[in-house]
Formats: sequence, C-alpha cells, structure tokens
Amino acid sequence: MANNHQSGGVSHEKIETSNFLMIVLIFIVLLFGGLVEIVPLFFQKSTTQPIEGLKPYTALQVAGRDVYVREGCYNCHSQMIRPFRAETLRYGAYSLAGEFVYDHPFQWGSKRTGPDLARVGGRYSDEWHRIHLNNPRDVVPESIMPAYPWLEKNTIDASSIGAHMKGLRTLGAPYSDEEIAKAADEVKGKTEMEAVIAYLQVLGIHRK
Repeated sequence: MANNHQSGGVSHEKIETSNFLMIVLIFIVLLFGGLVEIVPLFFQKSTTQPIEGLKPYTALQVAGRDVYVREGCYNCHSQMIRPFRAETLRYGAYSLAGEFVYDHPFQWGSKRTGPDLARVGGRYSDEWHRIHLNNPRDVVPESIMPAYPWLEKNTIDASSIGAHMKGLRTLGAPYSDEEIAKAADEVKGKTEMEAVIAYLQVLGIHRK
C-alpha cells in the first residue's frame, strides 16, 4: 500500500539522513537551551553579588593566585564544595556563587586527586603550607603531590601586578586607584611561596 503521507515542513527522514542538517539543528537546540539556562543567572543577585564580608584579593593574593594557576594546581584540587552531606562533613559549608564573584577565572571543577581547597584558609599555619609546598611528604607521608621548592626562590614580578589589578577592576573587582598604585610596593621582594600561601590562607574564610 502506497504511503501518501505528506509533510508540510522538513520531514524526520530528511533530518535524520542529512548529517549537516542534523548538526545545525542540534546546535540551534543547544544554543537556545544554553541561553535559557545561563542568561537568567546574570540577573540574579545570588550569582552576581558578593557574600557578606567578601573582599577582592590583595595584591599579594592576586600574585599568589597567578602562581597557583600557572603551576596547574586546579588539575588536582577543585574549589567547589557540592551540597551533599559527605562533602560538607569533610570540607565545610557548600559553595555559593557569591563567593567567587571576584575570581577570574574561577577555580571550580570536580577533579580531586587532592582534597578540595575551597575552605582551606586558616586551617593550617603559614609554616605548615611552606613545608608542604617544599615537600608534601614532610607533613603528609602518603601524599603524591609534587614538590614546589622553586617557589621559595622565585620573587614576584612587581611591575605587572598593577596592570593585572586594573584588568580585574574592569571585570568588577572594586579596587581603588590608591590600591592599584600601591600594589607594586606590596609585592616587591616577596617570594612566590609567600604569595601562594597568602592566597591559600584567604580561601573560604568568609563562609565556614
């Protein structure tokens, strides 16, 4: 029996037999879905306003964060505690978007070869961090984390920190002209080790 069914638009058969058309339509659907899910977040205060007490990173912390990113620490350590009992019992209060409004780029993720660092600030002394970064096995014998002894020898490039903070200001960090002008002096002579520790010690301290 002949099939006399006629379609007023593009038939399923035509879509399913055309790779190009299928790809284009999938892309359109994903684009539309992404816009519906993502765009509203730009207008919600819970995702765009800092939590109470949150301050932008100091010049030394900005420099430390740069070293943290440069060394690829995010490959093994996430900074995002999910709202599950097992996570909050181990790491602390689950993460809120308002904690990261000054982070560009953010350090979220789910890859955890090492523990999550979202609440590491204040949990250990500066000296503990120094020893740990120089040789992790001196404080955690079973650790597989690589050592970073060069951080204690390298000094921060003070000449670029002001420009970096200006860039962060354009993205929303409320730095004053005075803070930017003083940035170079604040990091002058400081080691990368000191900078990384300063960054780690501020992570998550505004919400426990």
